[in-house]
Amino acid sequence: MVQTLINAISLGSIYALVALGIGLLFGVLKVINFAHGDFITIGAFALIIPSSQAAAEMGIGLMPWPLVIAGVAAVVVLTALAAEFLVFRPLRGADSATVMIASFALGYFLQSSLLLVFGSRPKSVNLWSQLNVPVVLGGAETSLLQIIIIAATALLIAGLGFLMRYTSVGLAMRAAAENFRMARLVGVRANLVIGAAIALSGILAAAVSLLIVVQTGVLSYRMGVPLMIFGFVATVIGGMGSLLGSAVGGFAVGIVSVLAQTFLPESARPFRDAVVFSVVFLVLMLRPKGLIGGGQRGERI
Repeated sequence: MVQTLINAISLGSIYALVALGIGLLFGVLKVINFAHGDFITIGAFALIIPSSQAAAEMGIGLMPWPLVIAGVAAVVVLTALAAEFLVFRPLRGADSATVMIASFALGYFLQSSLLLVFGSRPKSVNLWSQLNVPVVLGGAETSLLQIIIIAATALLIAGLGFLMRYTSVGLAMRAAAENFRMARLVGVRANLVIGAAIALSGILAAAVSLLIVVQTGVLSYRMGVPLMIFGFVATVIGGMGSLLGSAVGGFAVGIVSVLAQTFLPESARPFRDAVVFSVVFLVLMLRPKGLIGGGQRGERI
């Protein structure tokens, strides 16, 4: 049971980070960025050097880890900011459906670009494989990486909570999420708030990129799509517009997924995702506004 619990919290941590990135942007822009999964993919592919075949095969495991983290975060944040400037900013006055379709188009563009540059074959990256060493915790054997994933998620959630509550940028983002038009009237700058939300969402996407690549060691041009789907589901069942709800929803989806994989009969395990989405459907029937409930229903900017 301890091993199952660690697996569930570890997977839930990944989904929680994805859901937070989606929910953070929704709180300000009132739209779902369906290209968020592709930002994760971009961060993962930043871990290979396309100009050198030898370097691409060797990966970047020998580089200092602070440089790796900073480099991946910079690539994803710059990609997200470029997307905001080129795609979302020109559509700022459009309706939500138009912006959502634009985010789909952006996602396909990023996928096609990666496919053109790297091809369709999965790539392997040997990044910090020493983190997969087994450790004993509570009488159960797990990997050091799972402990790091849980700890990193806790630190990121705590850091995001501190930023949102105690910094001027965070307070401006919270004000914009409540009533953007009124926030602008009292001096909140729209581009600053939206840029900060995009950058924070990119940092969360970069964190997921690193954790996923260390865990799997495999890159694919569509690797972010399943994460985006589960992250979106987590955001919905947690409560749209609530960062706490997004985190809770991510952990809930991860825990249900692992429990289904563990306790379902072997013949039924291929249908694990169907079980997960059935539970999600049940939750939404009982609590249509999500587990945390509420969420902002204000006009999209």
